[in-house]
Amino acid sequence: MAIIDTLTLDVADPETAARFYADAFDLDDTRLRLRPATEPTTGFRGFTLALTVPRPADVDSFVASATAAGATVLKPAAKSLWGYGGVVQAPDGAIWKLATSAKKDTGPATRRIDDFVLLLGVADFAATKRFYVEHGLTVAKSFGRTYAEFDAGDGPVKLALYRRRALAKDLGVAPDGSGSHRLTVNAVGTAAFTDLDGFEWAAAS
Repeated sequence: MAIIDTLTLDVADPETAARFYADAFDLDDTRLRLRPATEPTTGFRGFTLALTVPRPADVDSFVASATAAGATVLKPAAKSLWGYGGVVQAPDGAIWKLATSAKKDTGPATRRIDDFVLLLGVADFAATKRFYVEHGLTVAKSFGRTYAEFDAGDGPVKLALYRRRALAKDLGVAPDGSGSHRLTVNAVGTAAFTDLDGFEWAAAS
């Protein structure tokens, strides 16, 4: 079974980005690694990183700390059909979604992250879902031909798929983009590969 160990983001200044992620989301290199960007990118990179948290107060807390650290709000935190969430863009360009299935607070913010999810926006949902199953991932949840979530095992990062245009709309950005995704998925239990949308996977040491 393939398990995601860490994610690597390509950023202009790794030291500055590391400070941002520590201040914004309390993240360190146990789940998120950073390296200097060398390839150009424009527009939507085709993915979002999502932090699911216990309650709306946690969403508000992370949005506040992210904006204080320099993030831009793409979608203010608000109630939705699925719960409560907001979307911000880090100074390095990566888009982050903060969300909870709860619609009401049952206490103060905990700053606890329940799940760290890599959500890929893909061109051909059925083909990409099949591709990942063939590469050793197990589907945990699936909603028709629009959304699939894979079993994370004991890994710290979950993988999910969504249609690219639908994901861009959910994040509040235009779906067009080109160049590098500026993302590498580091996994155990699989060899290095590139998926149907150009997302690169590396074998974690």
